[in-house]
Amino acid sequence: MKSLICEEPFSIQYIETPKPAIQADEVLLKIKAVGICGTDIHAFTGNQPFFSYPRILGHEICGLVEETGTDAPADLLGQFVVVIPAVACGVCPACKEGKTNCCEAISLYGVHQDGGFQDYLAVKVSNVIPVPNSIAPAAASLIECFAIGAHANRRAQSQAGENIVVVGAGPIGLGTAAIAQANGANVMVADVSEARREHAAKVLNLKTLNPLDDDYIEQLSQCFGGRLACTVMDATGNKASMTNSVNLIRHGGKIVFIGLYIGDLQLDDPTFHKKETTLIASRNATHEDFMRVIQLFENRAISEKVMVNQEFDFDTIGLDYENKVVNNKSLVKGVIHFS
Repeated sequence: MKSLICEEPFSIQYIETPKPAIQADEVLLKIKAVGICGTDIHAFTGNQPFFSYPRILGHEICGLVEETGTDAPADLLGQFVVVIPAVACGVCPACKEGKTNCCEAISLYGVHQDGGFQDYLAVKVSNVIPVPNSIAPAAASLIECFAIGAHANRRAQSQAGENIVVVGAGPIGLGTAAIAQANGANVMVADVSEARREHAAKVLNLKTLNPLDDDYIEQLSQCFGGRLACTVMDATGNKASMTNSVNLIRHGGKIVFIGLYIGDLQLDDPTFHKKETTLIASRNATHEDFMRVIQLFENRAISEKVMVNQEFDFDTIGLDYENKVVNNKSLVKGVIHFS
């Protein structure tokens, strides 16, 4: 079969690999669509932590079950499924509490082990979820991306009528904002990029702000009728943005860090304390979050159009991956289609 492998930073190429032989607890997927994540870009440029080479990228996966292991339900055969990329150990304290998203020994398809940039992939049966026929494979490949936002909203306990600002209008931020909006919250999106602000305003019909404006906080307050946000969900992974988050919330508010900054963060402690701030980290997603996204897709409360703006073919994307994906400034979210 054909695989697209990242041999080392700035080197990606097609190779022929054996079709996987599945274990008893696995299913064999014929890959149908894979979303392109920032991880797939950072891995190419050598800026992805906890990453090893060579690696077949791709963790936002929709596939068709072509074979089931002896311990997998036979009725999965012929089903379209979405992959939960985080393979949990099942025995650490976090796993036993149902927090498989932050397992102590977590391993992700496309990051720690080979992923979906290939014709076939063997996947643990516990990591696949059937997708209704009403959701096309390209849309299903984005369920994982939306699930990150669903998990952040669940961590934040976002609800109807709540004032929420999502900082960062990349795919994760857009998905997070869409889920909060579906929950009935009053949502505002902030991003330093004019193009991304325009995209967010167009696809979500939300107000947007530029965090670099001198009166950013005053504008934010005006958006919420003279009050600051109840909850800030920061999807930037940017030190300055994350540090400033405590200034965006009202007293008694919450901060949810979705994006990851590699290094130390500092928050002004008097401000943090006087607001009795709740600080929350959000990592990956669980089965519950995937099911929530599937439900929202079925109810048409969210759409893949929120983030997808370019589509690619698996047979050709690897020929110019650096220009079409890595250096493509107009790319918000791309999906790779397989034959």
